[in-house]
Amino acid sequence: HKLAILSSLAFGTQVDFDHVYIEGIDHISANDIVVARELGYSIKLLGLACRTSHGVEQRVHPCLVKSEDAIASVNNVINAVVVECDQAGRLVMEGAGAGERPTASAVIADIIDIARGLVLPPFLHPAEFLKREAVAPMERHEGAYYIRLTAVDRPGVMAVIAEDLAYEGVSIETIIQRGADGADSVPIILLTHQCRESVMTKALSRIAAHDVIVKPPRMIRIEHL
Repeated sequence: HKLAILSSLAFGTQVDFDHVYIEGIDHISANDIVVARELGYSIKLLGLACRTSHGVEQRVHPCLVKSEDAIASVNNVINAVVVECDQAGRLVMEGAGAGERPTASAVIADIIDIARGLVLPPFLHPAEFLKREAVAPMERHEGAYYIRLTAVDRPGVMAVIAEDLAYEGVSIETIIQRGADGADSVPIILLTHQCRESVMTKALSRIAAHDVIVKPPRMIRIEHL
């Protein structure tokens, strides 16, 4: 809901709660956090909205962000908003946005404004003038991906995975495979170059169909903020 409201403020469009793509954090493992850190990333739950040639894209899900990015150091009750402007470039706003005290401060500030008569349309102009905009389908999203596979530890597995990715046109940037003594299966971590989400989904479906893949593939999007 918060992302839909912020998106409407940014683009002057009608608030649309029903077309925010949401994906939870259940599939994030402790090992993902460790490996991401080794690769120079942090994992953050982000809300992202952008206007594309296909419409407005709105999504909430875990992301890999570069450790040096400002958003990577946002923790605890601190919230941050990153805005890309056509003239001002990138703006980062950060402050306390969770917890009882910050929330109470914001509510009291609104009450004082109302008492003073400082009541403006919440979207800077009346809601009836907010325009409708096409919703960008998630499968049209373009980005890079972190992929975690769990595969049988035997020769030729990597060749099968690489062949499926190549068939769908997914280019690999990084591969990490660490065997474990006595283990029947091993984790394989892949970082990809940019590709369309629909292509990545097809590639993972092909990989998952092999009997050497013992757990469902897991995907985390990479965001460069």
